Amino acid sequence: MSQLFARYCYNLLLYLAVLPVWLYLLLRSRKDPAYRQRLAERLAWQQVPQQAMGGIVVHAVSVGEVVAATPLIKALQRQYPDLTLTVTCTTPTGSARIVNTFGAGVYHCYLPLDTPGAVKRFLGKLQPQAVILLETELWPNLLQQCRKALIPTVVVNARLSARSAKGYRRWYGVSQLALQNISLLLAQDKATARRFAALGCPAQLKVCGNLKYDMALPPQHSALVAQFQPQFAGRQLWVAGSTHAGEDELLLTAYKQLKAQLPNLLLVLVPRHPERFNTVAQLIAQAELNCVRRSAVKAVDATTDVMLADTMGELLAWYQLADVVFIGGSLIERGGHNPLEAMHFAKPIQSGRHVFNFATAYQWLAAEQALSWVEDVPSLVQSTAQLLHNTALAQQQGAKAQALYQRHGGASSRICQAISTYLAEGINDFAVSATAAAVSWYQREVFGHCGQLSFAPAYWQQQQAVIGQSQGRNTAWFIRHNQHRFVLRHYYRGGLIGKLIKDKFSYRSVMHSRAMQEFALLRQLRRYQLPVPRPLAAHYQRTAWHYRSDLIIELIADSRDLAGLLGSGESLSCGQWQQLGALIGRFHQYGVYHSDLNCHNILLDSQGDFWLIDFDKCGLRSPGSWQQANLARLQRSLLKERTLQRQFSWQPQQWQWLLQGYNRQLNG
Repeated sequence: MSQLFARYCYNLLLYLAVLPVWLYLLLRSRKDPAYRQRLAERLAWQQVPQQAMGGIVVHAVSVGEVVAATPLIKALQRQYPDLTLTVTCTTPTGSARIVNTFGAGVYHCYLPLDTPGAVKRFLGKLQPQAVILLETELWPNLLQQCRKALIPTVVVNARLSARSAKGYRRWYGVSQLALQNISLLLAQDKATARRFAALGCPAQLKVCGNLKYDMALPPQHSALVAQFQPQFAGRQLWVAGSTHAGEDELLLTAYKQLKAQLPNLLLVLVPRHPERFNTVAQLIAQAELNCVRRSAVKAVDATTDVMLADTMGELLAWYQLADVVFIGGSLIERGGHNPLEAMHFAKPIQSGRHVFNFATAYQWLAAEQALSWVEDVPSLVQSTAQLLHNTALAQQQGAKAQALYQRHGGASSRICQAISTYLAEGINDFAVSATAAAVSWYQREVFGHCGQLSFAPAYWQQQQAVIGQSQGRNTAWFIRHNQHRFVLRHYYRGGLIGKLIKDKFSYRSVMHSRAMQEFALLRQLRRYQLPVPRPLAAHYQRTAWHYRSDLIIELIADSRDLAGLLGSGESLSCGQWQQLGALIGRFHQYGVYHSDLNCHNILLDSQGDFWLIDFDKCGLRSPGSWQQANLARLQRSLLKERTLQRQFSWQPQQWQWLLQGYNRQLNG
């Protein structure tokens, strides 16, 4: 399946699904009104505050992922104190957790549906410097549009089971729409990294561990524990968390058998999905057990057999209060759920054998003898009775689980460091200034604040800061400001149309304008540690159906362009030509397409290092015939200058020296 056809099919199915999704939200809203609130955010129609622009987006789909992401988000806030983090999710419960945990410390909204238009609006309004996705939230249009806009995308806490990897291979064409557009993938374990590599994911792959080993307790956690501790006093607490259909029946049957030998036993039953709360309540009634629903006002007392935890986001409290914890989704072929919260609280853990979603964690628990396997009602009864009668055994298992949890901590700091290293040039150094019709990006270090920034040459002339100008078709101004030297360039149209319209370009969104694309590309190339000028500022001004734009880049000190150097009669040695060829090879290895690779856009500085400049209308591409076309374009420019300049010191045979360096670089 070709990428183009796969994208067409994906988007077609996505548009067909919009109406069912809308109906689903409305149906869910009958029980929870939050599902029909803030619908504008589902299509990115909301207003975004200016302070949220130019920050980092962190997406965690729901409550569990928000809890896992909390230490990372706080680490990112410490790492980038001048940036606003946007934290997104897709569920009301996840939204409530974000608001309760971070308040006004972050900008929060729903991640929109993955339609091309909604994603374009979302990115256009926020203009993030990076997008961080938790676990397997791999949305093809989001990832593709981020890559097109040169926004780095980082997948953190990534996990991929062998079963899920088979699904990715089965739908290879669609999965590649996402996988081919990831910049950096930070896996929970080596097995996940191997599976993503086997699927052809070209992203940088690193193993950083599992964020859930760095769990941060929610603000209301302590108060909730204190509220229920007196109600559970004198009771032995068996907590069954994240249960599914087919498990609740087994647990209730086991409880009735256990009650005869453990009269003080209380079962706290926590169904995974809210839509099953009423169904499970009926099962409890059919089992003729006395039930208290958490959502009701009535308190648990000595006559209560089962507490149905029919509220969201409180599982951690039940785990902390438990004597024994059963992890659901494991007695059926669901793949199990996360045991880490129970490990954090040093609880003896029970689980069925179907745990492929968290296979590594359960393998570690089994190896440490910190886990009791159960399969049916008899084994549930036997295991629970043993752990509740033998408190020493229960404490020993819980202590081993907690030690394992602590041993694998620190993922949040490792992930934050990996992100910081990848983004390289501190994204904390950039700021955004915006009005209704204009947007400017700029380096704080150079311009201090936006009041020192201007894209008008007349302003810099008044400041007596202009130190020179180019002699090309359109003037570029060389400026000294705050001990920095830079080049100010206004974008002009070329050809015949340029004589009529001059500097107006047909409307495009900010991120896809000429200036912002070159600005973003230069930032990406510097992340690759390629020798290009440092981008300092970019400007976009919209007028009706057109826009104008400007760019400010660092002036490469004490440098000369290759055309001028060779035109003065100076020559390059064989080693220098090979050095230049190897440099072009490095650019091509990173997929850098230079639309105008000629001898005027190659600089040689006083240290003997080459630089490439002028990346207007350039970009990143997959390997192809354009690479040889780039080389041919450079060769033609050398031949042309040789005919125009009598002293031009270049001979066609020297081209072979350049090719030697180029081929050596590409062939390793």
